[in-house]
Amino acid sequence: MSGKRYSRQRELIYQCLLHTNQHPTAEMIYSWLKPENPNLSLGTVYRNLNLLSEEGIIVRMPFPVERYDAVKEPHPHFRCRKCGGVYDLEGLEYDHGLDEEAARCSGHEVERHEVFFSGICAHCVEKH
Repeated sequence: MSGKRYSRQRELIYQCLLHTNQHPTAEMIYSWLKPENPNLSLGTVYRNLNLLSEEGIIVRMPFPVERYDAVKEPHPHFRCRKCGGVYDLEGLEYDHGLDEEAARCSGHEVERHEVFFSGICAHCVEKH
């Protein structure tokens, strides 16, 4: 999984991300894993998420509270401004041409772009 020394806790955190579509925060991951892993600390979760992100194994999403995604392929997200939930937007294609155009216009080496939509999610709309 990683070029760093194997860590059981890192593997638990990574597997947790692989098996959810909620784009969790570090605190969410900690609360899910702590009951079965009493020696796990919140600091350990943060350190391992940072390491996994720096190694390109997961994606860190820069919202007011950072969220994480194990799906590395570029894809758009939607963030609800009421509940703070983050959702994948299925059916929207990633536009690689936009990366190429940005590189051509700027002279930068563009690796990828991120698309974040915001508004009110369907669940919050139903509640109100």
